[in-house]
Amino acid sequence: MSGAGLEALEARLRQDLEWLELPAKPWVPEMVVDGRPVTDVAVIGAGMAGLAASAALRLEGIDRQRVLDRAGPGQEGPWVTYARMETLRSPKGLAGPALGFGALTFRAWFEAQFGAAAWEALGKIPRAQWMEYLNWYRRVMAVPVENAAHVSLIRPRADGLVALERRDAPGILCRRLILATGRDGLGAEYVPPMAQRVDRRFWAHSREEIDFAALRGKRVGVVGAGASAMDNAATALETGAASLDLFVRRKALPRVNKFTGIGSQGVVHGFAGLPDEWKWRFLHYVGAAQTPPPRDSTMRVSRHPHARLHLACPVTGLREMDGALVVETPQGEFTVDFLILATGFHAAMETRPELALIAPHVRLWRDRFPAPEGMESEELSSSPDLAPDFSFQEKVEGACPALRHIHAFNYPATLSHGKLTGDIPAISAGARRLAQGIARSLFVEDRETHFERLVAYETPELLGDEWPER
Repeated sequence: MSGAGLEALEARLRQDLEWLELPAKPWVPEMVVDGRPVTDVAVIGAGMAGLAASAALRLEGIDRQRVLDRAGPGQEGPWVTYARMETLRSPKGLAGPALGFGALTFRAWFEAQFGAAAWEALGKIPRAQWMEYLNWYRRVMAVPVENAAHVSLIRPRADGLVALERRDAPGILCRRLILATGRDGLGAEYVPPMAQRVDRRFWAHSREEIDFAALRGKRVGVVGAGASAMDNAATALETGAASLDLFVRRKALPRVNKFTGIGSQGVVHGFAGLPDEWKWRFLHYVGAAQTPPPRDSTMRVSRHPHARLHLACPVTGLREMDGALVVETPQGEFTVDFLILATGFHAAMETRPELALIAPHVRLWRDRFPAPEGMESEELSSSPDLAPDFSFQEKVEGACPALRHIHAFNYPATLSHGKLTGDIPAISAGARRLAQGIARSLFVEDRETHFERLVAYETPELLGDEWPER
């Protein structure tokens, strides 16, 4: 490992930014309301999306910002918490959150420390190493993260500002708010009602912290067949589970990752321009086809002889019996000591206490777009109907004007903008679209101040002595 190599890379990055005159000079007028300084942009979430959004804003000259994350330093996002895969799914060479700078890519960071030969030998990016890279990104891009910061309530104000109430710290007033809150950012993990009727000690959602050591020697079941299901199943097996049963509703595992097949800059920049019916058509098709679990994750499970895959085997009921959990399926009953629900997430803003004041006002796709016959989807219908800058729109015009100053830069933005808000391939394009949209709206909002600055500017270029007297 070469510390000198990393220092040289950071020097190159500084030089690249300097040559491009970046970050741009700050230009947003300072605002004070009721004696309180107002933050230009607050970001909730310091995972990959939050870091990229903050960095993109700073490059645009918007540097009066606060980035809040409830996790401790180095724990932001899923990478070292509930993500349990060995490596990332994405190809190692993707630019990710680099915002167009080669020196800011994972590859540059990796090669600077381990060399080009090590890069060539690398298969896919180890999950924990990706977190190390994001920690470096946070430092070199000077992202002002505040950890252990819990926002208890988002309060839209009549003057257009957004107030953030916090548990153990003073609140924040901001002009714009970005929700970079990940997969479950506008809702929660989905738990089937049948699970909620049995004792909590028998199950956990794959999103939660799980004591896998306590499952050593136990009979474990997993519901689902996606990446999370395989990764949790593998972790249980590798920790010493006595048996592992995977319950899968489908007759066969999906094999083709459909969206990957059409990945292009056309999709990145063009999806948001599609007519509504075509946005729906694309995402409904992908959702119906489902995304297969990664091959490596699947083989990580299948190599264990005491792992069993039950296809066409949906869970129809759960009941407690003799200190264990009976899983009812069309193929019979299975007894497990613990069940992991890899059942995904759902957008349900009303379930998030911090969103209580804005949830009733947010326009969802179901509020204006009837699902085409045969293509109904609760996930798509409950997605927020976002403006071009990722901001919420009002269900009833005039009911909550400050809503347009809150931007959903998280997974539920996908139907409005495409896959720009959480996946590695296009996160930079999403962050730039977001930052430029906010820059545009702030300038328009402050037009009187900028005009006054224009009128007051008196620095001459000609000094009066340019034309000699004759």
